[in-house]
Amino acid sequence: MSAELLSILVLAVLFVVGTTRSVNMGALAFAAAFGVGTLAAGLDADGIFAGFPGDLFVVLVGVTYFFAIARANGTTDWLVHAGIRLVRGRIALIPWVMFTVTGVLTAIGAVSPAAVAIVAPLAMGFAARYGIKPLLMGALVVHGAQAGGFSPISIYGSTVNGILEREGLPGSPIALFLASLFANLAIAALLFVALGGLRLRGRDLGDLGDEEAKEAKEGDGGSGGTGGTVTGTRARTTPDADLLRLTPARIATLVGLVALVVAVLVFDLDAGLTAITLAVLLAVVWPEDSKAAVAHITWPTVLLICGMLTYVAVLQEMGTIDWAGEHVGSIGIPLLAALLFCYIGAVVSAFASSVGIIGALIPLAVPFLEQGEIGVVGMVAALSVSATVVDVSPFSTNGALVLAAAEDTDRERFFRQLMLYGGAVTLLAPLVLWLALVVPGL
Repeated sequence: MSAELLSILVLAVLFVVGTTRSVNMGALAFAAAFGVGTLAAGLDADGIFAGFPGDLFVVLVGVTYFFAIARANGTTDWLVHAGIRLVRGRIALIPWVMFTVTGVLTAIGAVSPAAVAIVAPLAMGFAARYGIKPLLMGALVVHGAQAGGFSPISIYGSTVNGILEREGLPGSPIALFLASLFANLAIAALLFVALGGLRLRGRDLGDLGDEEAKEAKEGDGGSGGTGGTVTGTRARTTPDADLLRLTPARIATLVGLVALVVAVLVFDLDAGLTAITLAVLLAVVWPEDSKAAVAHITWPTVLLICGMLTYVAVLQEMGTIDWAGEHVGSIGIPLLAALLFCYIGAVVSAFASSVGIIGALIPLAVPFLEQGEIGVVGMVAALSVSATVVDVSPFSTNGALVLAAAEDTDRERFFRQLMLYGGAVTLLAPLVLWLALVVPGL
């Protein structure tokens, strides 16, 4: 048995053991990285640790630390209520607002994980407060980020279009952008219907009793409020004066949130380092609000994601990804090879950097595309979208950020939901994209 095939089988074993024995899959992955990396790939400890995602570790810790402080001083409560007033109490619009915001951020140049890191904690706060299913809210945040992710000025779009230009292959930046936009929009719409989004329509102050509505309006300064009973639970609709008051700590936290957005989008600073710096500044000035914040950093999620990505890095280092791509490219049936390329992009990206997989797979597919038997524009679009639409997986950066932001949710159950949903997207999306974009010969 080849080392590459062995490493893939070990990955399958990780899933089986992690799901049947309730062992943190990240811890299993670190053990697998040590065993496979040492015995099959000949890597020493430095070679294995080279794959540890230090940047993602800091993003997860920094963002959750910052928003834990924001939660402790009441800033997230204030933002949630302000957002409800913005959509005039229409609960059903909240997931789409989050979808749009993350889409706009990535379309104008934000890295997808940075946009999700900014929006996800606020979005999941809305979901917990107003009875929106966490999977619905979290998935729409991620799909929104990917909907705008291939605009001509975005990171993903610039990467793909640059590769095509460098390789001398024809491309269409607009077609690539629209393929991602409509694919993610269609998935989001289906998910919205499947997870009860339509039942949220009409949920606003009109659902409350006269006394409750009066209290909510008074607490809201007469500007309207939020929905009533959602999924059997009375949403919090009567905020007290303290919730609506902007204290110095809340003002500083809001300024910090704006600073985080500007630092990431305008100055291209690292989201994790920026977030943890802002969190430390808040903790120094208002230590009483941040005593318990460190405990709210999602350490099990950090272990899970960092362990899995370390193992995937070992696979990349030992050539497993290249090995799989070369074997697929040698298949004599072009349409079948194209489908397998889409599946490789989807499966690997569910555990690794999407932009990294795109940057690796498209060059690997160049000799295959140069044969002229498959339309370049359709194939590149199908491969690119397949490799990014699966970022709802809890093992990907975006999925991990959504999971980490789900403070008021049964995180173990939510992890399973994300894993099942991510698996379904990984199984179905490449096939649908292949049928829609590759088979017609676009």
